[in-house]
Amino acid sequence: DTSPRGNDLPGEGEHWDFGLGAGFYLDATEAPWSKYYQMFTYVTEELPTLIDQHFPTRGPGHRSIFGHSMGGHGALTIGLKKPQAYRSISAFAPICAPSQCLWGQKAFTGYLGDESLAWAAYDATELVKTSQHPTEILIDQGLNDNFLEQQLHPHLFEEACRAHGQVLNLRRHPNYDHGYYFIATFIEDHLRHHARYLL
Repeated sequence: DTSPRGNDLPGEGEHWDFGLGAGFYLDATEAPWSKYYQMFTYVTEELPTLIDQHFPTRGPGHRSIFGHSMGGHGALTIGLKKPQAYRSISAFAPICAPSQCLWGQKAFTGYLGDESLAWAAYDATELVKTSQHPTEILIDQGLNDNFLEQQLHPHLFEEACRAHGQVLNLRRHPNYDHGYYFIATFIEDHLRHHARYLL
């Protein structure tokens, strides 16, 4: 779940790609979102503390991060912004260059304003130019994904990784779309990817 609940902000529930369920894993700076939509801080600070309090974890230093679609965007940006906090990163069909797609441009304008420099702080393709992760990043992408051409842009992230020395394993899969069976087919590979660095 990628946004807070129960705040009843104007227009919050009108669109599936902005507001409720679409927090984009960033800390908003624009009113009224800035008061509540602090999802980067929530995911990187509040949530891990709660998990460590209530589950038998090994604590800081023994975490990895991965996600799907917008969650994949979150995994990439959070992992690249805080490489010391996560031993490994992976993603299914992530939004790789949100500054260059309609989903991201809409969200970034609403949450961060019109200044595109602020957007770069939450764009994996921009982040990897200045901050790399010490381990290989794993991404799986279905080639029958309806969002691939217009919204996801893994090729832009691939190009930036190659240019700036980030090791990337981008796997493209014919006949897979954006949905559950795609994830179910390759989830074990992702668990093994993270286990390699966590164990």
